[in-house]
Amino acid sequence: DEATDPSTSEENWECIQRFCEQVNADTEGPWFALRLLAHKIQSPQEGEALHALTVLETCVNNCGDRFHSEMAKFRFLNELIKVLSPKYYGIWSSEKVKSRVTEVIFSWTVWFPQEVKIQDAYQMLKKQGIVKEDPKLPEDKILPPPSPRPQNSIFDTDEEKSKLLARLLRSSHPEDLQAANRLIQSVVKEEQEKSAQVSRRVNTISEVSENVKRMDEFLESYRRGELSPADQESLQALFQRCERLRPLLFRLASEAVPDEEALAEVLQANDKLSWALGQYRQVVASQ
Repeated sequence: DEATDPSTSEENWECIQRFCEQVNADTEGPWFALRLLAHKIQSPQEGEALHALTVLETCVNNCGDRFHSEMAKFRFLNELIKVLSPKYYGIWSSEKVKSRVTEVIFSWTVWFPQEVKIQDAYQMLKKQGIVKEDPKLPEDKILPPPSPRPQNSIFDTDEEKSKLLARLLRSSHPEDLQAANRLIQSVVKEEQEKSAQVSRRVNTISEVSENVKRMDEFLESYRRGELSPADQESLQALFQRCERLRPLLFRLASEAVPDEEALAEVLQANDKLSWALGQYRQVVASQ
């Protein structure tokens, strides 16, 4: 109650810190804390709701995995969604509160990409038109670190960036905190792009392998004269799809150049694909 007192305009950091300590000290702390915070965030008093959101974000920063696990459940996410939804409290919640709630959920999609329910909740809000566009996160707000941080994070492998971030976070100057936040966000973006590249590579190599296997089966039937007209059409469509995969493999190979193992996988897939296309031309196209 003290930490979310609507009669005060400034945050009561002493009370907020004590609240976090209590959450960490109690076995059921995260569960109780989130029930209390949901109630406060849904308050018709704007000041109380905004203070409660500050407490929530501070808990995310300071209360660890148990808190993160509990907040990522639909049980709590639904309470936040009610503040935005016109079917519930969205009709009387202030725009400032709704904007902060949207910002909080969006920031979690960035920092907790492994939490599927958070991603689903945010995408649902966008699909229903409750969230029109991704909010721009304030540069002077340090977002909570991901938990757990992905293995082989850039901060783990780039010692220079890691040291720079540590120095900026220790600073009390607002411009250093802004620089730290920009650095964190740029690294998150870089890691997301890297992850997307890996995903594209894995999916494409898998598709190549599956298509080569199917083409081999079709060609074997074709050689025996057992391929129906419908299957012949499927074989032709498969050949066209395989041809379209070749330039994609070349792009993947150029992306994978720094990683010898990944490059070897792409080149091996390209060899398989070239062999399958050659077999098609030899058996089918020549006739």
